Amino acid sequence: MLARITLAVLYAVAGLAHLLIPGPFLSVTPRWVPSPEAVIAITGLAELAGAAGLIQTNSLQTRRWAGWGLALYALCVWPANLLHMQIDMAKPDGGLGLAYHIPRMLAQPLIIWWALWASGAIGRCRHG
Repeated sequence: MLARITLAVLYAVAGLAHLLIPGPFLSVTPRWVPSPEAVIAITGLAELAGAAGLIQTNSLQTRRWAGWGLALYALCVWPANLLHMQIDMAKPDGGLGLAYHIPRMLAQPLIIWWALWASGAIGRCRHG
């Protein structure tokens, strides 16, 4: 339960950040994404919906759907994370550096797994 609640809090904070301060997210949105402002707002709402789904105590099915949705979301934003690394590393000062970006890129599969596992979508007891 702690893993699920922690993930819900992280996604809720990220969702609010997408809605309240979209600038940093817009700067790493790939150029091929149509209507980037709308996409950033929609991703914020998706994160909030996923977080809300994860904290459901009376619906395992809702939690599972939230886990699958957040896992898919984490997979879909991977290109933005890669672009962020490329933009940041191209800065004269090297931006946040490889010590930040490499672990972040490697963490993406773990975040996908975490969403699926913590929600009960995979690998956990399926009773409540």
